Amino acid sequence: MSLRPIMMSDRDDGNDNDTSVVTKTRPKTQRPPLYKVMLLNDDYTPMEFVVHVLERFFGMNHSQAFEIMLTVHKKGLAVVGVFSFEVAETKVAQVMDFARRHQHPLQCTMEKE
Repeated sequence: MSLRPIMMSDRDDGNDNDTSVVTKTRPKTQRPPLYKVMLLNDDYTPMEFVVHVLERFFGMNHSQAFEIMLTVHKKGLAVVGVFSFEVAETKVAQVMDFARRHQHPLQCTMEKE
């Protein structure tokens, strides 16, 4: 009878000495939906007021604001920014409130992109 030395791999103490790595799969987080904020044309709000709104609430420089204002005037509406829901909702409320306080019928809306 030949005696063989007991090796570590021969132990059976209930522990799996498996050296494989367990990786967790993370669920992909979806980006929140974005919303387009649009200004609508009307026959009463002065062009200068629309330019001012675009500069003040959307951070545009004068020439950018002027170009967008002309698009609103010629096409009836223009997208003035794309934001998360909360930011878009806030921008619409700010513009509408500002227009009302200055007695202009300017309309600002948002829709899902």
